[in-house]
Amino acid sequence: MIAYPIYSVIIAGFLITLAMTLVTKYFTDQKRMKELRTGQKELQKNLRERKGDIKAQEKINKDMMNMTFEMMKHSFKPLIITAIPIILLIWWLKGVYIDTTLGSSWIWWYIGSAIISSIVLRKVLDVA
Repeated sequence: MIAYPIYSVIIAGFLITLAMTLVTKYFTDQKRMKELRTGQKELQKNLRERKGDIKAQEKINKDMMNMTFEMMKHSFKPLIITAIPIILLIWWLKGVYIDTTLGSSWIWWYIGSAIISSIVLRKVLDVA
């Protein structure tokens, strides 16, 4: 890890993101999450169509808030499962990389690789 810090940070970011994505996939109701996203898209379309009708917009916004709340409720379970292990891993990685050529910039390499990995893995593993 210390010999090739950039590559090892990228691999660590990918592996941690893979674990988080798998936990999300198997600990959330994927079917319901997809239904909620589809419903939100329809409500956004309805909201744009009813630009002048304040009452209709208020009702649509209320429905969107309810869907958003339900989606957040579903996404908290994987967050609770992964939060402490991820914090411990980040803390450990900090100790490993702080004395390497990356120094304090290792976290940006990790964040970049995690974001890219998350986008790719969610598409490949079909995670809502």
